[in-house]
Amino acid sequence: MTKRRLPFGMPTSIVLLATPEGWRHSVLTEEGGMLCGRLADVAANTDPAEAQAAVAAIVGVLAHDFNEADVDVTWDPPREPGSWTAQVTVATTPPPSA
Repeated sequence: MTKRRLPFGMPTSIVLLATPEGWRHSVLTEEGGMLCGRLADVAANTDPAEAQAAVAAIVGVLAHDFNEADVDVTWDPPREPGSWTAQVTVATTPPPSA
């Protein structure tokens, strides 16, 4: 028996938070879904730019695997210490199958 992958909607934005335990993220989708987690391979004292790159890579893989799309992640200027947001936009989608 093969496992069926659960659908994951098109990502639209990311929230990244620095916590004493490590980096936390939430990915929001255009369908209203949300995926939350921790960047397990990124140390709590890592530079924010590295954490941003790590979560952007995760979002890129999710968009590609579930929506067959490449995305661009654009980080907004931080509004408060330890918290960042980003907008996710579709860069390319494959042509429809004939």
